Amino acid sequence: MQLTDEMLYKTLKEAKNIAIVGASNNTGRASNGIMKFLMKNNYNCFPVNPNEDEVLGVKAYKTLSEVPEKIDIVDVFRRSEAAADIVREAVELNPGFIWLQENVYSEEAENIASGNNIPIIMDKCIFKELLRLKVLD
Repeated sequence: MQLTDEMLYKTLKEAKNIAIVGASNNTGRASNGIMKFLMKNNYNCFPVNPNEDEVLGVKAYKTLSEVPEKIDIVDVFRRSEAAADIVREAVELNPGFIWLQENVYSEEAENIASGNNIPIIMDKCIFKELLRLKVLD
């Protein structure tokens, strides 16, 4: 499925709950800064990282399946090699969208998401796209 700017805008505008896979308390990590930005802009963020108890004051979950809310976007800050397994877990939750951050690309992950009719974007920064598409008021 080819995603248009209109589809991305609508997804980002309507999303409320975002799972941040690979969220970290390390302020040098992109996941930390972007989660902080998303929270400031009224998105509910659910950090997913088996090595963290909480991130930015928010309870962290060991796996995606532990997140107690319906997830609109699964935002992945992990290496490309981990993407397919993360997407396999994500499709069980039937999220509205799967987002692989910059430098994260996996043809296998794309095939899994597409085979389950879940839109996926790869190798793009959600922060940059929110700004580029002027999603935030």
